[in-house]
Amino acid sequence: MLTYTLRRLLLAIPTLLLISLVIFLLVDLAPGSPASEIPLTVPPEVREKILESLGVNQPIYVRYLLWLKQFFWVEPLNGIDALFGTTYAEGMQRIISYQTRSPVFPLIAERLPQTLTVIGTAYLVGVLIALPIGIYSAYKQYSLFDQFGTMFAMIGFSVPTFFTGTVFIIIFGVWLGWFPTKYDTTLEVTDWESFLKQLRQMAMPVMVLGLANAAAISRYMRSSMLDNMKQDYVRTARAKGMSERTVVLKHVLRNSMIPVVTIIALGIPSIFGGAIITENLFGVSGIGAALIGAIHANDLPMVQTLAFIFAILIVTFNLIADVLYGLLDPRIRYD
Repeated sequence: MLTYTLRRLLLAIPTLLLISLVIFLLVDLAPGSPASEIPLTVPPEVREKILESLGVNQPIYVRYLLWLKQFFWVEPLNGIDALFGTTYAEGMQRIISYQTRSPVFPLIAERLPQTLTVIGTAYLVGVLIALPIGIYSAYKQYSLFDQFGTMFAMIGFSVPTFFTGTVFIIIFGVWLGWFPTKYDTTLEVTDWESFLKQLRQMAMPVMVLGLANAAAISRYMRSSMLDNMKQDYVRTARAKGMSERTVVLKHVLRNSMIPVVTIIALGIPSIFGGAIITENLFGVSGIGAALIGAIHANDLPMVQTLAFIFAILIVTFNLIADVLYGLLDPRIRYD
């Protein structure tokens, strides 16, 4: 297992370098540039100084290598300085947002807690709902519960979150007045009353995203359970006199979780990436809203950095899913 993990980590290095190059070129060569945001009334010499301060007048390969150095060296050193009060990164050029003229990583760090709180809770709720529904639907195949589960999954697959969110806002926010229609990002949880207020404003975005995630995961769980319940080892376990609970939860469930782990693990990066549509719909000032704002403002460093962070998370959780295979299925051996 250790040898396999090290091999995958070494393979991830060229993979991430290639992804970083593709992301940098796609964003950098896309229509729109910082120069287009400078008013035409600005004198040419001032215009050149602005572009020079942004570093966009250098050759593209120089900008790419500088961005890699800043991402993997300068920004981690700044993080160490912030944690331990050192000065390792003093005087080093950081990744600067075109939009705010400030470092990109502190801006991401400011928005990350909002995204993790709302989107992370929604994903956890979706998984906790999906797994029991998928397991019981497979065990009671074609039952009334299974029919309702199938209908629930079809609705979750077919109805986009912006429509579901709008319906929730109209019903629970406007008609019933149970929950606020806009998320208050300035709210600080300091006592029980503020905690309840936080739960109320999280309720609708969490329900919208949780139901969407649950619909997808429950179908994978059901399908995997049905495949394993037809296997010979299940009939053997029943023939030995094992209880149905032991057969389903100990033998079938463990093997059925192998493909579901991939779906769950690959969905975790979306927590950090945020839900762009839902965040904008409910006014959650998270990573998704930051990405949309950066795209509208041609803030190339912010877009490149966020996209590359998402890529790193996807590669990382792919590796985690592969390692979990060996823990769930003893037949899998990597060394």
